Amino acid sequence: MEIVRCVSCDGFGWYEDDFTGESSDCDWCAGIGYVYRDANGIDHKIPERDWARLADQLEALEQERMREMGYQGEAKKPWEQHIREGTQGGQNPYEKGRDEKTDTSQND
Repeated sequence: MEIVRCVSCDGFGWYEDDFTGESSDCDWCAGIGYVYRDANGIDHKIPERDWARLADQLEALEQERMREMGYQGEAKKPWEQHIREGTQGGQNPYEKGRDEKTDTSQND
């Protein structure tokens, strides 16, 4: 059997209800995002007893999935995130001269 991304949750391992906002683990993959696919193309939950043995392989698959979504492997500071441009969170608090609170060049 091969390990493949769960088609039910697309590897996320959980669902979020569009109407209530509640989230829960995916029933198909038991919340891990991946399943066994047998020779007939039928998907099966990966038993919990196999998780430790497959941990490295599952981690590699998850890293591949994250890279497909644009994750580069390192965190960006809030002011480096494109989505925060033009917001308070998008301002670098260490940039000198932005305002009196962040201007550390003044002596008391």
